[in-house]
Amino acid sequence: MEVVFCMSIFEKFEEKLRAESKSIVFTEGTDARILSAASRLLAGKTLRVILLGEPEAVKKAAADGNFDITGAEIVDPASYEGFDEMVAKMVELRKGKMTEEQCRAALAKSNYFGTMLVKMGKADCLLGGATYSTADTVRPALQLIKCRPGIKSVSSCFILMRGEESLAMGDCAINIDPSEDEVVECTVETAHTARIFGIDPHVALLSYSTKGSGQGDSVDKMRSATERVKAAHPELKVDGELQFDAAVAPEVGQLKAPGSEVAGYANTFIFPDINAGNIGYKIAQRLGGFEAYGPILQGLNAPINDLSRGCNAEEVYKMALVTAALI
Repeated sequence: MEVVFCMSIFEKFEEKLRAESKSIVFTEGTDARILSAASRLLAGKTLRVILLGEPEAVKKAAADGNFDITGAEIVDPASYEGFDEMVAKMVELRKGKMTEEQCRAALAKSNYFGTMLVKMGKADCLLGGATYSTADTVRPALQLIKCRPGIKSVSSCFILMRGEESLAMGDCAINIDPSEDEVVECTVETAHTARIFGIDPHVALLSYSTKGSGQGDSVDKMRSATERVKAAHPELKVDGELQFDAAVAPEVGQLKAPGSEVAGYANTFIFPDINAGNIGYKIAQRLGGFEAYGPILQGLNAPINDLSRGCNAEEVYKMALVTAALI
């Protein structure tokens, strides 16, 4: 059942993307995991693929791994014809925060170069980070792509799948100690992401307290954020602050939060800080047997996503589908 369910979700993404002719840029064009995913996307005519790197090095890596990347566009930042135009655009975007020389040096790196391809409309989305940190993916996105109108912060979520069960968890990767405002935005964005994966979000804002059973600044933050989300988005099923057992176990939830439409039935979880979020999703993944997809970045003007440096080719392929499906 697990494979059937997971594939049905991703098959929907594949079908949607084949009809839309979107393009994705991979920042690490010589990485075998990237090339494997790229070859599948090209073979399925699912996405147009842009691989960054020196062309001969990319072709050699593909040949060494027996990956057919026929049809991929290989772009080398060092010889890109529009490089000067890109530098000028970046100087304009940085508004005095970076000199022309600094922008030129940044754009020699694939993470900045790839992000500018998206910014300038040369690609629809980007996936990177197989060999570098989350910060090196997020920083160019914040500086160049920036947040959507009305959004002040970028957050992240993971989608976890096990059999026919799907969960969403945020923020697990970006904001170390999110403010109340950031928790509010993360809650709304994570509910939106959950829907893309076919989840009807029942959102629990988590804490060590349930409805005032404990006290502390983080308790107040999660309780207040809950009330603000409810007021701004009455269409959302959301409750908090809730302990995890009250969020997922009906007998506990209805005892501690009687009448709640979320307590005991939550499938979308918002954590008070990155410690709880990062530990929480990894416990579900490693001990609960869930497949974890993410971090999915939320709130940006264009889909830019990060890979775990421990990812495999299958995860790269599925994250490419996820990234493009967010367009």
